[in-house]
Amino acid sequence: MPAAATKPKPTQSTARRPVPLDLPYEPVAKCPLPPGRPREWYITHNRRLKAMRLAIALLDSGVYAPNQAHNAMIRITAQLIGVHPPSDTTCHMVRALIRYSR
Repeated sequence: MPAAATKPKPTQSTARRPVPLDLPYEPVAKCPLPPGRPREWYITHNRRLKAMRLAIALLDSGVYAPNQAHNAMIRITAQLIGVHPPSDTTCHMVRALIRYSR
C-alpha cells in the first residue's frame, strides 16, 4: 500500500508537541530510595519530584511563564492532579522549572 494512502496515527496534543496515542507506554517500576542518606536529602528529593509533576501539569494546561503560576494556581493544580498542597518553597521551585523550560 502506498504511503500516501495510509491514515496518520491519532495524536494527543500536549503543550508543544503531538504525542502518538498508540505507543506502548509502561509505567516505570518504583524502587525504594537508597538507605543511609541524611533526612534532608529525602525531603529535597521528594520536593523536586513534586515540583516536577506540578510544573509538567501547569505546562500542559497552558501556563508557560513563571509570572502566570501564582501560589494559588499551583495549589489548585496540585489538588487537581492529586498531590498534597505544596509549600511556598515547592511553589518557588515550580516557577524555577517553568522558567527553565523555555
